[in-house]
Amino acid sequence: MAVIELPVKGDAKGPAASRGSLVAALDIGSTKISCLIGEVVSQNRRTADGKEASALRVLGFGCQASRGTRNGTIVDLDQAERAIRLAVDAAEKMAKRTITQVFVNVAGGKPQSNSYAASVETETGQVTTRDIEAATRAALAQGHQPGRRTLHTAPAQFHLDDARGIAAPLGMFGKTLTAEVNVVSAEPAALRNLALVIERCHLSVADYVVAPYAAARSVLAEDEIKLGVTLIDMGGATTGVASFHDDQLVFADVIPIGGMHITHDIARGLSTTVAHAERMKTLFGSAMATVIDDRETIAVPLLGERGVDTIYHAPKSMLTGIIRPRLEEILEMVRERLDQASFARLAGSRVVLTGGGSELTGVREIAGQWLNRQIRLGAPMPVAGMPEAARSPAFATAFGLINYALRPDVHHAAGIARQAMKEAQTGYFRRVGKWIADSF
Repeated sequence: MAVIELPVKGDAKGPAASRGSLVAALDIGSTKISCLIGEVVSQNRRTADGKEASALRVLGFGCQASRGTRNGTIVDLDQAERAIRLAVDAAEKMAKRTITQVFVNVAGGKPQSNSYAASVETETGQVTTRDIEAATRAALAQGHQPGRRTLHTAPAQFHLDDARGIAAPLGMFGKTLTAEVNVVSAEPAALRNLALVIERCHLSVADYVVAPYAAARSVLAEDEIKLGVTLIDMGGATTGVASFHDDQLVFADVIPIGGMHITHDIARGLSTTVAHAERMKTLFGSAMATVIDDRETIAVPLLGERGVDTIYHAPKSMLTGIIRPRLEEILEMVRERLDQASFARLAGSRVVLTGGGSELTGVREIAGQWLNRQIRLGAPMPVAGMPEAARSPAFATAFGLINYALRPDVHHAAGIARQAMKEAQTGYFRRVGKWIADSF
């Protein structure tokens, strides 16, 4: 029997990790593998619901050049295991603690985001928790795809008769309740390979988080997620897209093109090594042409040449002419995916760029032209103990994973059952109290 995971509207985040406990994140990218170890600490204050507020303090950080991965997928178990071991070992030595499980990002396995809708007749003419559960369960049942594994589920919105875009229909009057949900899934083979290589490092997977959603957890402000925003995570070999509305993830996708494709284009176009192409992209690369680019030159080491003719000087305009077309291709693919997504329109006109590729000069301006939206650059929000070397958009996914570990999402049907029972008990005791007050 298949178990359908149901999120609870209004309680999308699960219980926070207990104070003093360790949480760990493992960002397996195509250019680098990062490991973060954090400790949950108290903030000595209470949240609005009366619970003790908690935060993270980074204890350990490790980073290694990625090996054995391609486009977010494991392609060589031995190489990937070696790189993961080195990153985890560096983080454990810095933290002076040992970890047993990690939260890991998912960029491979062809992640897909699909929306589903289902309608039910309300039992009493007034929406109850049972009605919400029935509508959500019916919508999610449509999203059960053989050969796919669900990573995230989120109710985008509800409709009640002719009223659309309802966030919390509980208690409202109407005949027909429609639930629209968003399901993010991936191919299970890619997830099993991730789990296998992590288990070979004597670790276990605490949870999988699709990469752009993880990056969003460290970059986006609360008001942005509520009002609507699209995050574009420009990684080494992939570009992730995540759209949010009303505190919910409404769309997610991963495009298999990233910054390394720009580097390879430079290496081919200028006949140089990949290492020198990456260096030129970092130091001199720009997506925007200037009037002096034809007069400025850059030194280009020729691939395979030796002696006095190993270096030649090329105008900077050649570098810009190679970078911009590939960047425009990436943004065009992002625009097409957003135009095709039914829920992405809820995200509004604001876009946040993050990831190592967003640090390229001129990316913000080109993105604004192609997407026709308000653009800002996003970096991980400050965390206690954050290393100076990690305070850049390139580590947004790693810090998003550890923020997710602090308070993961709820994805189980029991949440709705508990909510219904709690409401029933509250209503019963309220009626008993009213009867006592009226009688005595």
